Amino acid sequence: MAKSVLSAVAAGATEIIVSDGGSRDRTLEIASEAGVSRIVRSLPGRGVQMNSGAQLAENKFVLFLHADNELSGHALEQLCDHEKAVWGAFRQRIDSPRMIYRLIEWGNQWRVQWRGVPFGDQGIFVRRSLFEKLGGFAEIPLMEDVEISQRLREIEKPMLLQGPLTISARRWEKRGVLRQTVTNWLIQLSYFRGVPAEQLARRYYGG
Repeated sequence: MAKSVLSAVAAGATEIIVSDGGSRDRTLEIASEAGVSRIVRSLPGRGVQMNSGAQLAENKFVLFLHADNELSGHALEQLCDHEKAVWGAFRQRIDSPRMIYRLIEWGNQWRVQWRGVPFGDQGIFVRRSLFEKLGGFAEIPLMEDVEISQRLREIEKPMLLQGPLTISARRWEKRGVLRQTVTNWLIQLSYFRGVPAEQLARRYYGG
C-alpha cells in the first residue's frame, strides 16, 4: 500500500484518503508514514470502504486506487487536462515482462472502450458530485466496480486516460495466469446472469 500512496504523492495528489477495513497489520502506520491526508476506519468490504473514504473527499474528482495500484507521474495531469471528463479510468500496466500480460492489458483496455466497464484496479475516477448523486458504490462484497460502471455508462461513456496505472502481477502469478483469467471471465458472466454478488465472492475468494 505504501507504493500506492507514494505514487499518488509523487503524481501531485492534494488529498489522499486511506480507508481501512479493520486491518491487523501495520496498514495505518504505513499509511501515515507515506503521507496520507486522512485515514478513516471502515467496516470491511471494498464498496463500503471506498464510500467511507469518499465521504471525506472535497476535490472535484474522486479517484479510487486499490492497495496494489501505482499512479504514473503524469496521471493526474492527464485528468486535469480533461476537466470536462465525467468519469473514466486509466490504461493498465501489469508489472511483469511476460507477453501474456500485454494481452490481458489489451483486453482490459478493450473492455473499457467497447463495453464501457472499467474494473476497480484501473483507477476509476468520477466527478464527486455525480458519485454522491448516484449514492456511491453498491455495498456488495464483489463486483462493486462493475455495478457502478453500468450505472455511470448510462450517463456518459467512460474516458480512458493513457496513464499508465501499474498493478501487481501477484494475483495471476499465485493462481496461474490462465486460471485467474478464466475465473475473472466466469465471475463476470455469472454476475451478468444474475448470480448474487455474495455467492460470487465466496467462489472468488474461496470462502
